[in-house]
Amino acid sequence: MELELTGKRAFVSGSTEGIGYAIAAGLVRAGAAVVVNGRDEQRLCAATEKLRALRPDADVTGIVADFADAEQVRHLLGRLGEIDILVNNVGIFDVRPFTDIDDEEWQRYFDVNVMSGVRLSRHMLGGMLARGWGRIVFVASESGIDVPADMTHYGATKAAMLALANGLAKSTRGTSVTVNSIVGGPTYSEGVARAVEQIALAQGLPASELKQAIAARNTTSLLERFIEPEEIAQLALYLASPRSSATNGAALRADGGTLTTIL
Repeated sequence: MELELTGKRAFVSGSTEGIGYAIAAGLVRAGAAVVVNGRDEQRLCAATEKLRALRPDADVTGIVADFADAEQVRHLLGRLGEIDILVNNVGIFDVRPFTDIDDEEWQRYFDVNVMSGVRLSRHMLGGMLARGWGRIVFVASESGIDVPADMTHYGATKAAMLALANGLAKSTRGTSVTVNSIVGGPTYSEGVARAVEQIALAQGLPASELKQAIAARNTTSLLERFIEPEEIAQLALYLASPRSSATNGAALRADGGTLTTIL
């Protein structure tokens, strides 16, 4: 399906690897100009070079910014220019007991996972409405609906992300600007892969065996495996394109059937 993204300019937060990189790669292949983002300049440069190699005429640039630092975010916003497609993807996660997480850590999670989307959307939504077209996509998680006990801090931020997207969509009524969320399931990103490899090494197991065992613990999954970043990206590309013109204010599942409730 032709996505009609040639000539569109996109920004994907947290896009040097994982889901964010997969979305950026898909946008590049579809002909969009893409601005990628990460905290580390070396990794950002490597990601932009990989993306440029995907298409000879690719227009790919990068901006370093840590979304836990409001000053760095202000600097990023000052450099962005006009954006047609905003993908709010950046996020942090870990597994920890609720009682071990202090106020400072809670604040960091909200700054990165929620306030990134607030600041970026606030900066870009007005221009999209004025120009008469735009797409804002939030990469949320099934953990924002079925919150894990040992990831309460993460789940709470993803629930807030879903609420933010829902409210923003209402401000686009009667326009060609849309705001939607992707409710992703357990995805085997590079970050997850690194964690699995470290645990496997400590336990003296092959990483592939541990990966399969972890996926098997998710008893509600209909896929019975991890989701690949590219599978989330395919839905993001549709939502970023003119093809999704009748989809607005939605939270669409790409969770592999993990959730047992209907959104």
